[in-house]
Amino acid sequence: MRVVELNDVSFAYEGGPPVLSGVDMSIDRGEFVAIAGPNGGGKTTLVRLIVGLERPGAGEVLLRGGSPDQPRRLPIGYLPQRADARLDAPITVTELVLAGRVPVRGVLAPLRAADRRAAAEAIERVGLTELRDRPIARLSGGQRQRAFIAKALAGEPELLVLDEPTAGVDADAQEALAALLDSLRRDLGVTVLYVSHEFGAIEPYVERLLLIRGGIVFDGKPSELPSSWHDPSHVHG
Repeated sequence: MRVVELNDVSFAYEGGPPVLSGVDMSIDRGEFVAIAGPNGGGKTTLVRLIVGLERPGAGEVLLRGGSPDQPRRLPIGYLPQRADARLDAPITVTELVLAGRVPVRGVLAPLRAADRRAAAEAIERVGLTELRDRPIARLSGGQRQRAFIAKALAGEPELLVLDEPTAGVDADAQEALAALLDSLRRDLGVTVLYVSHEFGAIEPYVERLLLIRGGIVFDGKPSELPSSWHDPSHVHG
């Protein structure tokens, strides 16, 4: 099943030059796709278009055949860059994850037993059950990322989009996160889009690599990337 499809998509921020031009791509259910490219190349803009936070200037973005802003067209879990920096209140892991049920139960609906079960299952799946009552601020960087993934999972997503999820976490936490994402893909059929400058930990699990420089300049298996493109300037800018 095709989950994401972009047809001749172009985008520019107001008053600025084109960020993306003529992007054509599709992603099938259950794929693990890495997105790389230089700073300013359009990686974050691409995922913002996919999750519906931006609208294309030209072309179309389709999620399971419909536009991203159609309610429940495709349940998405989105972890933006530095998601924890957006927290204004001291909340626990459980409170954070329960917030992830809003897309399922609605903003004003009271918490139900089903919501609490879903949150507990998501927390268990990411290995934070023993820390469920701990404030987010007292977690390590890797633990915080797992908590935000649990929040996304509580919303029962079919597509999980992570933008620079390993920024500021150590190598062990990166490897643990990579293994977790692979298990989510295999066990739950979740489609994973992973934007990062560091792919060492996830390389064994990634099926496709997209290089973005104003458009897609490479789309294939990481092993098929031309050796000359392994230079950091192609990926990092």
